[in-house]
Amino acid sequence: MNPAQKALWYIESHLGQPLTLDEIAGIAGVSRFHLVRAFAAATGFPVMRYVRARRLSEAARALAGGAPDILSLALDADYGSHEAFTRAFRDHFGVTPETVRATTCLSKLKLQEPIMMDSTALDHLSPPRIATGKAFLVAGVGERYNHANCDGAGIPNQWQRFHQTVGNIPGRIGNVAYGVCCNGDDAGNFDYIAGVEVAEFSDLPREFSRVRIPEQRYAVFTHGEHISTIRRTVNTIWNHWLPQSGMKAADAPNFERYDENFDPMTGNGGLEIWVPVKE
Repeated sequence: MNPAQKALWYIESHLGQPLTLDEIAGIAGVSRFHLVRAFAAATGFPVMRYVRARRLSEAARALAGGAPDILSLALDADYGSHEAFTRAFRDHFGVTPETVRATTCLSKLKLQEPIMMDSTALDHLSPPRIATGKAFLVAGVGERYNHANCDGAGIPNQWQRFHQTVGNIPGRIGNVAYGVCCNGDDAGNFDYIAGVEVAEFSDLPREFSRVRIPEQRYAVFTHGEHISTIRRTVNTIWNHWLPQSGMKAADAPNFERYDENFDPMTGNGGLEIWVPVKE
């Protein structure tokens, strides 16, 4: 397992929380010494410099969007004061947070974009089981993506927001979480909902997204490795297994299923990928 990929996943999915090198190395399953060298070799960045650059870049985006409270941004970026944040921001970008908020311009700033996860195909994919899934309702945190740019920080950050708000979803059924891809179009855009099964939508607050999963036949794949490598499994399913399977993808939502074995803090425990199919 690639320690840098594990570290990238953990950083992006916990960017708004306190992070230490020891904590990240623990998630990656290696020593601090190992992680520092492995991460730099894979990305060209020291671990904590990448964390700092990503946090400051996200803060810059918020400021350009008119965020009114710089202290809140400072705390979210793990700085203890407005002054410490301003000093770090100016050292990194050459301008103050107030200047970015006033000009609403990011074109002259060297923002640190999220480093993409590995999505190369697997050498071996265990065959799926074929199952008929029940119809059910999913409610949660939704975002719109494009397949060309969905491998960055968006979905890990979305799961972070889900875990912060899942307690506010009424009528939850069971302890399984779902990552549902739905409402795709010919341009490669799709909705992704990080959610849970619910009994009904009638009492669901407006800030939550919703999707109806129909009764459907599925090819169900097990992804037993760390969550950071899920793109490799998904790529292999759609570009290698499905074309060779004699089946076709059905026009229905596909989803990831995270049961109680999955640990959202470490990314370990495995999950299932449910792909709707037809003969």
